[in-house]
Amino acid sequence: MTLSHVRIVGSGLIGSSIGLALVAKGVAVTMADSDPRAASLAQDLMGLPPNESAPEVTVIASPLSTISQVINDEIQQGLNLGFIDISSVKTQPKVDVSTSGLDMKRFLPTHPMAGREVGGAESARADLFQGRAWIIDPQGVEGELLAAGRELIELCGAHVIEMESAEHDKAVALISHLPQILSSLLAAQLEGAPAQWLDLAGSGLRDTTRIAASNPALWREIISANHQALSPLIQSAIDSLQDLHAHLNEIDRVEEFIQSGNRGRSMIPGKHGGVARNYTYLPVVIEDKPGQLAALFDECAEAQVNVEDLSIEHSPEQYTGLITLALSQSDAEKLYRHLLKEGWSAHSPR
Repeated sequence: MTLSHVRIVGSGLIGSSIGLALVAKGVAVTMADSDPRAASLAQDLMGLPPNESAPEVTVIASPLSTISQVINDEIQQGLNLGFIDISSVKTQPKVDVSTSGLDMKRFLPTHPMAGREVGGAESARADLFQGRAWIIDPQGVEGELLAAGRELIELCGAHVIEMESAEHDKAVALISHLPQILSSLLAAQLEGAPAQWLDLAGSGLRDTTRIAASNPALWREIISANHQALSPLIQSAIDSLQDLHAHLNEIDRVEEFIQSGNRGRSMIPGKHGGVARNYTYLPVVIEDKPGQLAALFDECAEAQVNVEDLSIEHSPEQYTGLITLALSQSDAEKLYRHLLKEGWSAHSPR
């Protein structure tokens, strides 16, 4: 089928980002929300007035606890093909919806594996799902709704991965929900710390606490809804920390603890799900003034190299900054020679 009109209930980050992606592909979108101001902002972001035609599908992008109520309210307006759920937990919504009176053939559980630590329609991006996995549980879903869901995912730039709901919940508990808990735990230790200590923080602390800025109201529902899958993972983390705590003065045990993290980290795939790559890192010292980072990227384009990642280190009252670029070994060597020739303060790749 070809989607022409999609209704999205929930005008936060994910719902609005889906809307922007669909509008960019010529699909009419109507945004709805329990907060009229949020719906109005999201609809204005679409650049289109609400569409009066009947939507083919309704995407439920509201909080987990509201899914059944949203379905009941939407059914009163006339049922279309059905509903596409995009919540972060899949088992509980299926149980809730099964008691709502809706034919389960008209409910497609999905989960886009994308997000940001900031929420709201104002943070939405049309490219949020580009190249990302989008999980669906097609079991028992009516064929036309399933086709519509696949089309919607492809229009958003994501790729479909089929996974049964219980397996999904175990997977995201490990790769998404546990990291949120541990990031929040680490950041919570900073409360009450002297300001002069925090002034020393570098990219390590910032990277590991980035998602600690996430929305508490959203995450209280996700964590509670997926408590069964999370509980053994949290217990395992507690056991590991207790073991480390009991052997902090034994260098071999401490080394093994760090090495186990090395092994786990190496198992994470590279970009787009490919094989993880070992990057070469090129340090470049730049002046702390406007335009330097843009100029450095211009040099990368001139050298025709592909930068895979970067980090920025800058201490308070320091007049220089350190940019570390991650590239393939050949690109790092090529860019290093180019930057030296152009007078940049580049240092040997490592």
